[in-house]
Amino acid sequence: MNHTLYRRSFDMLEQWLHTQLAAGEHFSLWFSAEDSQFIRFNHGQVRQASQVLQIDATLRLIHNERHASDTLNLTGDVATDRERLGEALAGLRALLQVLPPDPYLQLDNQVFASDRVPEGSLPSADALIEQVGALSQGLDMVGIYAGGPMYRGFASSWGGRGWHVAISASLDFSLFHENGEAVKITYAASEWDADELAAQFAQGREQLAHLGKPRKTLAPGQYRAYLAPAAVEEIIGMLQWDGFSARALATRHSPLQALQLKTASLSPQVSISEMASTGLEPLFNSEGSLRQDQALIEHGHLVGQMVSSRSAQEYHLEANGADTYEKPSSLVMAGGDLPSAEVLQALGTGLYIGNLWYLNYSDIGLARMTGMTRFASFWVEDGKIVAPIDTMRFDDSVYDLFGANLLALTREQSLRISTSTYSQRDAQTLLLPGALIERFTLTL
Repeated sequence: MNHTLYRRSFDMLEQWLHTQLAAGEHFSLWFSAEDSQFIRFNHGQVRQASQVLQIDATLRLIHNERHASDTLNLTGDVATDRERLGEALAGLRALLQVLPPDPYLQLDNQVFASDRVPEGSLPSADALIEQVGALSQGLDMVGIYAGGPMYRGFASSWGGRGWHVAISASLDFSLFHENGEAVKITYAASEWDADELAAQFAQGREQLAHLGKPRKTLAPGQYRAYLAPAAVEEIIGMLQWDGFSARALATRHSPLQALQLKTASLSPQVSISEMASTGLEPLFNSEGSLRQDQALIEHGHLVGQMVSSRSAQEYHLEANGADTYEKPSSLVMAGGDLPSAEVLQALGTGLYIGNLWYLNYSDIGLARMTGMTRFASFWVEDGKIVAPIDTMRFDDSVYDLFGANLLALTREQSLRISTSTYSQRDAQTLLLPGALIERFTLTL
């Protein structure tokens, strides 16, 4: 992991940009790079292995209340990259000549210095392949490993400056039964733990054995259910988009608008926060704002929102470091009192839902979602798994699931690191418990 290479590239480009400005001009530079190892498995064996080293930069030019930006790929060779940035700078100057002033331009021109290189320990490619190969013996295992350092940097002509390194990895895999059913597991960490990965495989083997049993067909209706953290992630992930956004709340486009208006409520067990100080994302965003820890829901009540500098200007709010999307990226949902080892006993008779997918809103104003049960989902009787269930559609409101119908949250929380690799690896994290629900609505 050559951290120095990326840091040097960022430092030299920033210094050069300061010398290129004309009178009255300002710039910001967002630097995003990764040194990632990707390994694809099929039948527990390596089918593809590759390394990705890439650097992207977004250059923003500001002059007379006008601004424009350009995103380009860099090489790591300083001379070549200066030339590319120079061409981008010339193009932005020409563009600013024809752009109108932005009435909501809110420049975060604070001077700051943020430098964080968190510790992390990941296996070598050879060690990872050996681990997975041994754990996959006798299994039809398909999956992909993505791991390595991610680099983020920000600099502005006003004196804001940040550098951040995030080290993480994930193994996103499925174990297939000969009948075509599968157990899906995602193990993610900054400190790779071979014993924890082995425990995940062991649980997968146990669930895989249950998938071989005759399936149980359920009639539409309401059932007692346990939602595993992976299923909770799908629901909370939907809320992340516009749920806590100041802009969406102000324009009544948020799925949590009823919570804001106090016409609906959540259980006192529910507390959700944006924890910038503990996540993998940097403590600064791409616009140069310092991210802050922000309580969003406390004991069932909406107490905060994600406020970008633009929304702060438009809606007369105080910005708290949210980016343009105003989406939590280091979200933590507090755990409860239910030990994870006692989940089946606490469930008694009902549904164990390992995962959900294809979620969408059936009524966004009421935070009502619909989707499908997915992968290892079982019928449980007297605290024991007795049969896998047919895939079913659910339709339920967050205010029911995490409101009056929420019985308990697990004491242990599961770290969910984004497995997105669209354009580049993502550093978004969620720390989530499982949830025991009194009534979960299946529609067909």
